[in-house]
Amino acid sequence: MGFDLRQVVAGILTITMFVMLGQMIKRDHFDSLQEKLPGEPEDVQFDSTDVFEKDSLVQLSKRSRGPWMEGSRELRPCWSRPTLDEIEQARGYVTFSLTNGPEYHVSQLADAVVVARYLTATLVLPNIRGSKPGDERNFEDIYDVERFMKSLDGVVKVAKELPDEISIRDLAAVKVPNRVTEDHIEENIEPIFKSKGNIRLATYFPTVNMRKTAQKSSADSVACLGMFGTLELQPEVNEVVDSMIERLRTLSRKSDGQFIAVDLRVDIIENKNCRGSGSTAAKSCYNAQEIALFLRKVGFDTDTTIYLTQSRWDNSLSVLKDIFPKTYTKENIMPEEKKGKFLESEDSELEKVIDFYICSKSDVFVPAISGLFYANVAGKRIASGKPQILVPADIQGTAAMVTNYLSPYVAKKNHLAYSCFC
Repeated sequence: MGFDLRQVVAGILTITMFVMLGQMIKRDHFDSLQEKLPGEPEDVQFDSTDVFEKDSLVQLSKRSRGPWMEGSRELRPCWSRPTLDEIEQARGYVTFSLTNGPEYHVSQLADAVVVARYLTATLVLPNIRGSKPGDERNFEDIYDVERFMKSLDGVVKVAKELPDEISIRDLAAVKVPNRVTEDHIEENIEPIFKSKGNIRLATYFPTVNMRKTAQKSSADSVACLGMFGTLELQPEVNEVVDSMIERLRTLSRKSDGQFIAVDLRVDIIENKNCRGSGSTAAKSCYNAQEIALFLRKVGFDTDTTIYLTQSRWDNSLSVLKDIFPKTYTKENIMPEEKKGKFLESEDSELEKVIDFYICSKSDVFVPAISGLFYANVAGKRIASGKPQILVPADIQGTAAMVTNYLSPYVAKKNHLAYSCFC
């Protein structure tokens, strides 16, 4: 009887990984880290407390093999829709750009809406700038313009472009902190707006912490609308995302069409080296081997389908594919006729958008990398009733309850999204 060499190698790797478990750094979830985001230096804070299943937030599914969780009910917006007083006349313009990927777009847009609303200014439809010099797109290349404008109707006046008589050079540049407050607008932005008449915002991120706060503000409803009720993909991009998700579900017949999305990008992991940070031995990311071990230890079967945000295959991912053969990147599952535009154009902006929305819609999301991508995907999943977010951690023993590794954002219901949805 012949032997499948691939299965033999996979078996050896599995045994080796289990032996290595005892040597892994002991820690719980993403801890306090130092990380730089585009534009500004800032402190990145993560909750490091153990989490457990509470209030029947999620339950293990009885339908299929493995520790799949039942989806919870989709939450409803619990903010009151703000409206403009008819006597208020929009004065001046607020412009801005969406930069650095969809996880930043969500926050940048919410801040711009809050500022424009407070100033009773007209918000100008943003352009989209990629990470490479000269990489610029129109808003409608990625997002649905009509949906965006309709969502803000009666809340903030929106213009598709600046009037011809206003030069971009005449705009006053203003830095705005993410999750901007009314006090900050009053003290730091409104005086410049009154003096110059038109401003251009640039959002910076003092923290990627997306935990909700006890402090209430009249701007909360506007922020919730801006973050969760405005951005939708334009039809062609949405069609590509849907077709890739459908392909992943087709490949997941043994698990009732369920699949896992893992935010694992080799370039980021190699830059951070996935090592402990300081005396706390905090980890900011996990490599392919650690993710494979984590998923096996919490009970996922080797037939589980896994989607990786890594765009092209890298040899360092082979250890994951040896344990979970149904591991795919975009190049494996994207429709062939779409690759020229969405994958082979040497433009990562569309690829980031695809990753963000697939991770938001998968049955389980595993962030192998800490940061704003994890935080804002978590918010989108919470809002749509998909709170199955598992944060990797060292696991003692031969097995572990999957619900012990729910994201603190979910287990403690302390994500900003829980201020907007109920």
